[in-house]
Amino acid sequence: MKQKIIYILLTFASVITYGQVELYMKPDKSDYNAKDIVNLTIVLELNGENLVQQSKIQLPDLSKFNIIGNGSFNQAVRDAESNVAVDQYITRIALEPKQRGKIRIGSVLVTVNNKIYKTEPFDIFIRDVEKKSVAKNTDHDVFLNMEIEDREIYQDQPTVAVLRVYSKSMDNLRKVRNIHLPEKEDLDVHPISFQKSEIDPAGYGNMPSQILAMFIVFPNESGFVEVPSVSASVNSYSSKNKIVSNKVKLNVKKLPEGSPESFKNAVGNFKVDMYHEAKEKIEAKKPVNVFLKVSGEGNLSNMELPKIESSPDYEIFAPKITTNLKAGIEGLKGYVLANYVLIPNKSGNLDIKTEEFAFFNPDNKEYVNLGKETLHLKAFSHDQVLEARSTVEKVNEYTNTLLETVNSPVLKTTTFKVKEKSRFNWKALFINGGILLGLFLLYLIFKNWQKKRIIVKEKNTPKDLGSVAETEREIRESLKTDLGDYFTYLENLKDSHDFDQFFKTVDELDAEVRNQYFQSSKDDFKQFLESYKGNAVAEEYRNLSQRIQIEKYTPVKSEEGIGELLKDIINLYSKISK
Repeated sequence: MKQKIIYILLTFASVITYGQVELYMKPDKSDYNAKDIVNLTIVLELNGENLVQQSKIQLPDLSKFNIIGNGSFNQAVRDAESNVAVDQYITRIALEPKQRGKIRIGSVLVTVNNKIYKTEPFDIFIRDVEKKSVAKNTDHDVFLNMEIEDREIYQDQPTVAVLRVYSKSMDNLRKVRNIHLPEKEDLDVHPISFQKSEIDPAGYGNMPSQILAMFIVFPNESGFVEVPSVSASVNSYSSKNKIVSNKVKLNVKKLPEGSPESFKNAVGNFKVDMYHEAKEKIEAKKPVNVFLKVSGEGNLSNMELPKIESSPDYEIFAPKITTNLKAGIEGLKGYVLANYVLIPNKSGNLDIKTEEFAFFNPDNKEYVNLGKETLHLKAFSHDQVLEARSTVEKVNEYTNTLLETVNSPVLKTTTFKVKEKSRFNWKALFINGGILLGLFLLYLIFKNWQKKRIIVKEKNTPKDLGSVAETEREIRESLKTDLGDYFTYLENLKDSHDFDQFFKTVDELDAEVRNQYFQSSKDDFKQFLESYKGNAVAEEYRNLSQRIQIEKYTPVKSEEGIGELLKDIINLYSKISK
């Protein structure tokens, strides 16, 4: 009786093992930060030949996530001990959480041989989720996003805005053109750069992204100020469509109270200089150029400049304003130059003063009063200017006056005027430099022509064909694959996150190595490895091929996983190629 019971139990156990179904789901970890992606792996194993999957894998409720990627892969594996076929169906899903806190992920369901199998639910914890507003163009799957980190600033204080474009297709990123920065009455916008950055393959939602432009914004009013959308166009061969970015609200604070009377609207860090460049003596009743320069960093483009005070000692005219500004990530830098024309009304000492100038420094949150700037000049009468001239200068002036007033109709005497200053002949310098450069280029062309003649002579010299063995050895050397170049290229692709090209290069490497041993297919190559390299190398090659296929179709790839795979590729193919 006992023997019958044991026989029945053994038979029942063999039936269970013969038709075993295993279904499980697991995350890559249980605790996530704000910008992490939740990666779920679902594995269905059918251990037996009579098992039939009657339904698709039914996912749980994932409404608390954004599904940003998924992929499936199946493989057939035969258990070496039991010699039973095991079918594995692997599905990976990449999720982006919409909320923070503890989130429960329900069960996965599947029906096999009229029986429903399910996984156990589990909880994950999301620490924080950063909400980003992204303007979307559903027709072309292109997104524009305007990012401003510093949104709480003072009035007339600059803040930097970055315009990014997102798309699931990298080809769409290259089609974005005609960027128009926002325009508004209470805003001053200055571009920093329209140079596109390198494409980031893992941007928001793991979509490729690229920086299109950077610009700075100066709000002229306090309160909540809205920065309008940035527009651009997506150009294709068949159409041209307009896309817009999101809008950003700024909290513009009022400037602190207690500003000095000389404060107008200057916000930043500045200094004021006033100077006179002419080397000749200043003569009364003749114009003089005086320069007032405000330099530093801040709202230089729209600030009110200090003026030169009027005085009975001189007459002053409206200045000519020139600017030299450069927009950077810290604001506008450079200077504003006001060129004043003054006419002294008398000879003697002149004290030219500016108005008081004050500005608000947002870094220190305080007002700075620079006071007045004073320039001391001395004007001379006409007689004093003549007396101060040397004998040579007097003779030159007399000669010029004579030649200007007495002009011969035969010989144009005004061309013989004596110049006060001799100028350097830049035209002759450039011509001589061009001649020297041309001679140098001709010399380089001649040397290159000589080298080519020598190479042609060496190629025309007949070489010894050698023996049959030597020729065969040369053919084998020519077919040998340079694995070092492949390994270096794969390392660069891993570092740049170009995983699609990475797996294409791995396939090319495998084909080159098989060609080295004159094996066209992978199955023939596996048999070749078993015969000439041993079962261990052949099994290692088989397992590595399966790993490559799994990683290739994984929706979200990690640099660490690709790095481990690359190490195994280098080790195995180095063994095979020896």
